Amino acid sequence: MSTVSEPSSASRLGSAIGRAAGTALIGGRAAIRKNATANKVYRAGVGVVGGTTVALGVALIPLPGPGALVALGGLGLLGTEFEKAQVVNEKATKVVKRGLGAAKEAVNRRRATRAGEAAAAANGSDETTTA
Repeated sequence: MSTVSEPSSASRLGSAIGRAAGTALIGGRAAIRKNATANKVYRAGVGVVGGTTVALGVALIPLPGPGALVALGGLGLLGTEFEKAQVVNEKATKVVKRGLGAAKEAVNRRRATRAGEAAAAANGSDETTTA
């Protein structure tokens, strides 16, 4: 006789909270857009948080670490509310992808050169030992 166990009350509560939070997030932004004052406050908040994140990322760029990624994240935040920031974010992402591709090509060329040098050195050392 197989019995199907029912989820615990904690599991059911967690699922209910998750569904409510998801629905609130989807409907919450629409409700904010309907209220002009709330919309301005929300957009200002996004602008402050996104702008601060971009500024922090730009300040971190010369240091070792993910400064450029932080700046792109800030542009992504700004892009959720401001169209110009979204356009700038798309352009910056393309530039970063192009730069990443160029860096990968440079690494591959360097590896190929080193492999060729190692092979030449191995062949050269074989010839000197047999001569």
